[in-house]
Amino acid sequence: QVQLVESGGGLVQPGGSLRLSCAASGRTFSSYAMHWYRQAPGKEREWVATITSTGGSTDYADSMKGRFTISRDNAKNTVYLQMNSLKPEDTAVYYCNTRRGRDDYWGQGTQVTVSS
Repeated sequence: QVQLVESGGGLVQPGGSLRLSCAASGRTFSSYAMHWYRQAPGKEREWVATITSTGGSTDYADSMKGRFTISRDNAKNTVYLQMNSLKPEDTAVYYCNTRRGRDDYWGQGTQVTVSS
């Protein structure tokens, strides 16, 4: 079974930075793309970023471009999300996601709160 555990969230002031981590189980981590999503209270879950299995290609939602960076370390079975220039609108629970065939796997989420 694939297990994902997010960490690194917390309270940060506007303009600050956080780095989220997602630790994945399994021996086939390096064969799959990884994604970050987020969900704010009362809102739909939205896609944040994607990284290919080798890390050779990344993609971001428009509001994150230039501020967020997704990366991975396949030797550590870990994907990261570096978040800079944070805004109050970034406040949400951030989730790590991967897909195996027809099944989606999600972590428990980590809370990010951007407030002065």
